[in-house]
Amino acid sequence: MSIGKYIKPREATEIPEPKIARFLFADTRMAWLWLIVRVYVGYQWLTAGFEKLTGYDITVGSSFGTNTGKPWVFTAHTGAALQGFIHGAIAQASGPHAAVQGWYAGFLQNIVLPGAGFWSYIVTFGELLAGIGLILGVLTGIAAFFGVFMNMNFLLAGAVSINPIIGGLALFLVLAWRIAGYYGVDRWLLPLLGTPWTGSLYKKEKAKGVVPATN
Repeated sequence: MSIGKYIKPREATEIPEPKIARFLFADTRMAWLWLIVRVYVGYQWLTAGFEKLTGYDITVGSSFGTNTGKPWVFTAHTGAALQGFIHGAIAQASGPHAAVQGWYAGFLQNIVLPGAGFWSYIVTFGELLAGIGLILGVLTGIAAFFGVFMNMNFLLAGAVSINPIIGGLALFLVLAWRIAGYYGVDRWLLPLLGTPWTGSLYKKEKAKGVVPATN
């Protein structure tokens, strides 16, 4: 007799989250921790994007306000900086222990490089929006997700720097999306928007008469 029928679930079973996971990622008592994490990660993205936009370094420290002279966009040479970055990445795709995978080098060579000007705007404003969203706590989980996506692309291009650190922290922000923006705009925005599987929490409570109607 097969033991399969004894170990195979006969119906869908929901495995509950461990208490420690709920406490870390869904309990508002831990929102202060994610506030610190998201502001730090957001600061890194905001300063990087601002320098690409204006050419000025606003990193706190001795270099604050320094004109690097290297804006990525709105110049006569838009795309040039990204082209240099791409050529550097492609150069790392050769050798026995290549830092850049061949398939990704091909993507950079054939997709990104021909439209370097367009992608320069995408990277610049992507970094700025991720930074602003995280600092203000606006759609924190989504902002952190796109931050991780950019981190992954920089790492695939062979640029390590601080990417593993802020990428790892952003992953935790994605997991803590329910409370990561509690001390921010998400405290009011998420109940209004709800989720695709719950709908607007505000509207549900209003229908129950819990939330007073506004004129």
